[in-house]
Amino acid sequence: MHYKELKAAWAELTGPGAPFEISRIRVRGQDILAYRHAPPDVRALWLSTAAFADREYLIYEDERITYGQAHADVASIAAWLTAQGVGRGDRIAIAMRNYPEWLMIYWACLCLGVAVVGYNAWWVGEELDYVLKDSDPKIIFCDGERLVRFLERPAFARGGGPRLVATRVTQRPDHVLDFKDVLETPGAIPGVEIDPDDDACIFYTSGTTGFPKGAQLTHRGCVSNLMSMSFSGQVQALATARATGVAPDPNAPIPIPVGLLTTPLFHVTANNCGAYAVTAAGGKLVLMYRWDAKTALTLIERERVTSMSGVPVMSRELITHPDFAKHDLSSLITLGGGGAQLPPDLVQKIDESVATARPNTGYGMTETCGIITAVAADFFVDKPASAGPAMPDFEVKCVTDDGETAAPGEAGELWVRGAQVIKGYLNRPEATAETITDGWLHTGDIARVDEDGFIFIVDRKKDMVLRGGENVYCAEVEAALYRHAAVAEVCVFGVPDERLGEEVGAAVVLREGQLADGIALRTHCADLIAKHKIPRYIWLRDEPLPRNASGKFLKRALRDGLPLNEAV
Repeated sequence: MHYKELKAAWAELTGPGAPFEISRIRVRGQDILAYRHAPPDVRALWLSTAAFADREYLIYEDERITYGQAHADVASIAAWLTAQGVGRGDRIAIAMRNYPEWLMIYWACLCLGVAVVGYNAWWVGEELDYVLKDSDPKIIFCDGERLVRFLERPAFARGGGPRLVATRVTQRPDHVLDFKDVLETPGAIPGVEIDPDDDACIFYTSGTTGFPKGAQLTHRGCVSNLMSMSFSGQVQALATARATGVAPDPNAPIPIPVGLLTTPLFHVTANNCGAYAVTAAGGKLVLMYRWDAKTALTLIERERVTSMSGVPVMSRELITHPDFAKHDLSSLITLGGGGAQLPPDLVQKIDESVATARPNTGYGMTETCGIITAVAADFFVDKPASAGPAMPDFEVKCVTDDGETAAPGEAGELWVRGAQVIKGYLNRPEATAETITDGWLHTGDIARVDEDGFIFIVDRKKDMVLRGGENVYCAEVEAALYRHAAVAEVCVFGVPDERLGEEVGAAVVLREGQLADGIALRTHCADLIAKHKIPRYIWLRDEPLPRNASGKFLKRALRDGLPLNEAV
């Protein structure tokens, strides 16, 4: 492969005066790498898209919204928020499916210096209670499904709690405002000075001790991730062109990107990686109510989608669908995903299945505002087990168990430092200190770096199940199960799953004289944790769970020694 050319192209694009020039800046007491020519903030990014006024921007079912219409709506939302006394440094929450309103509210808030808190649409009960208190939003924008859940919570009893604004509802209490009334507000986006270190959004990650943690993504981090997305495509294209001698036609029209958003906007995969990249280029975003492979095939053909990115299972379900060959997918240029490693066989299948599309992936985290690495096309096919090289605004090292930097090629926990690393966790200084050391983010993943600078994720250090791109911390599920009166011991772990990568499994020992079955335990969990965290597999054991000398459960031994046909 063309790794020599990749290194040369990398140097050309990041050197002095180049579009992706890298410099060192001081942020929160640390000297870090950053893109010199990145937009100053997300506000500047959104305002720049006014140049695309006549282009289509958001497509949802039979709704088609142009950039011009979106800018008018964003201005109305911003004017309404300002009239409510919401301004820089405040927080609002969005709790809804991937409706067009999600993105217009998002851009309006960030243009004001207001941080958006993305509420996970699956949260229930105590999860909602905790996050409401932790994030303390002044206003919550929600859809009908989430409105019902909010009105059931104690914080909203007798009309209390933050102001609620509902969209796409047929019935609502008098104290809940209809989003249509917000859009009738005349006005323009007021001038606001935004610090690159201001919070742009708060996205919650599953908590290791029972409650989710609000990651503080900054304006600098979000626009830096956008730069990394653009750089990744350009550097690999330049390297390939140099190696093959086939330069792109300078007179060829630049295709307008059309992205199919398949994952929720309260995650960085859809928001920071999918929506940002297409929006910045004046492209079209096609939104889905929920993932369905047949619907995706229809939308790709109808809207001439150029890129689809989601968790790996989505690409697999797309190319293996019985109707796959019946649809014209010739518009696709890239097909792949993030949120989890693409299995090597899927990389090959994507490359062989769609003549015009090449496989791509990005490895990243909420805590890095998006991608850390990215790889596509021939580089990905050549190293299908790799996550690709780290983007230019990251320093990278692998750290061994004794705290030393691993030798080249040696495995260790991956630590990264750069402009995309979050400020910290909202209201969680101890968690921040545990995760970020002198600017270095501990990813919790065990990795090695090869001679070409490509990163290979080889294991997971954190006690977590990665289910369809959603992080599920074992301790959170264990804490929920322990609250059942019949449970004496419980150990939660990941069970390999062909479709989702992993499913949640739990080995449970009941208290003497107590009775409970799988249905009872899952029903109990449903009131405490989101649906995707509830164990699919539960093994009821009569003997104490095996532990090591320090008293920790032997999770690997449990997982390997419990037949699936014995789960309840």
